[in-house]
Amino acid sequence: MQKNSYFYRNIDAGLLAWSKESDRKVLLLRGARQVGKSSAVRHLGKSFKYFLEINFEEDVEVRSFFEKGSLSPQPIIEQLSIKYGIPVIPGETLLFFDEIQTCIPAISSLRFFYEKMPELHVVAAGSLLEFALEEIPSFGVGRITSMFMYPFSFYEFLGALGENLLLDVIRKANPENPLNEVIHNKAVELLKRFLVVGGMPDAVVKYVGTKDLLQVQTILSSLLLSLKDDFSKYKKRVSVVHLNEVFDSVVRQAEGKFVYEKAAMQASNAQVKQSLEMLIMAGLVYPVTHTSGNGIPLGAEINPKFQRMFLFDTGLFQRALGLDISQIFVTDDFKTINRGALAEIFVGLELVKNSSCYNKFPLYYWQREKSQSSAQVDFLIQKNEQILPVEVKAGTQGAMQSLRLFMKDKSIKKGIRTSLENFAQYENIDVYPMYAISNL
Repeated sequence: MQKNSYFYRNIDAGLLAWSKESDRKVLLLRGARQVGKSSAVRHLGKSFKYFLEINFEEDVEVRSFFEKGSLSPQPIIEQLSIKYGIPVIPGETLLFFDEIQTCIPAISSLRFFYEKMPELHVVAAGSLLEFALEEIPSFGVGRITSMFMYPFSFYEFLGALGENLLLDVIRKANPENPLNEVIHNKAVELLKRFLVVGGMPDAVVKYVGTKDLLQVQTILSSLLLSLKDDFSKYKKRVSVVHLNEVFDSVVRQAEGKFVYEKAAMQASNAQVKQSLEMLIMAGLVYPVTHTSGNGIPLGAEINPKFQRMFLFDTGLFQRALGLDISQIFVTDDFKTINRGALAEIFVGLELVKNSSCYNKFPLYYWQREKSQSSAQVDFLIQKNEQILPVEVKAGTQGAMQSLRLFMKDKSIKKGIRTSLENFAQYENIDVYPMYAISNL
């Protein structure tokens, strides 16, 4: 495989549509570090006559163009054009500010690009943007469009593998039209590989090029170290030690409610909460919040004291947890495959990755609050004006008590179970294979 290969990402369609808008705003591409933001913008840049990329982390001296004098775009682009030897012409040039969080004045300048040079295509991206934006409370209101990018989804992974025919068949399947068992089994095997590889571009590229899972594990170990090295950049008031402890605890506690008291040995609940908020802001952790599920919107009746915390990538999760990945491939036993809530994490992440790129997609779950009888539905999602409960399960009808209880209590007509089995229907419950959960 060529080193410069680019695999299609869901965000590509959104970026292209933005570039063709006549009344577009400056675009802010947001997401965790190393999920492919820069590559996606460079890919978009190929559709322009000129492409100018400025990386504020690598080229420190360019910050002076923004830190001294006016933030008016005209003198800034003149200096940039001279320095890099690339024309900046509205309608012909894509101007890309990367790692912009390291230059706060550059973030402030974006509003002026929109106001004074609306014809110029300007994209900005950064990995810790959420922290920088906190320092500019009224930033970009009405002038900036945000898009959110995530690691590869399973469907993007299939595309990278060249499995486009399989992908097309899966997308067309449904509970009334299941897949042929041979095709289904192939999809399950590829899903198992994706659970191990995850969606980080470096890991996906390595797997596509080598099909060597051991080399992928080395890449994932390196990525984990890189992410933790970044902790020193988060906020000076948050201890790096606490961040490391809370990060590791998110991995350990994925199977149930996140308990602050178990998260760090020598940190108060307030310090744990602050560290957790930093990890969520950085896009490394996704909260799944308890909701009563009585109606739309789901966020109207949440209980933030009851939350599950998921790491943002299954590959990094299994690597951090130290799972025996060989067990995932040699068995069809769901409990073995779902060590550490790997399946629930995958389903939650797929729901996020396949949502609109213009909004952060919140995850919700439901749990019966009576102490003597436990019942839990893994995810509640809104589809049109209806609540759709989704339970991640291994068995058949006998394993759906919680789902049926919720549907009865809330007068819900349709439920979803997802597992390793083929598409199917059991009365008012539709079964979707885990690999096809984004069909929802």
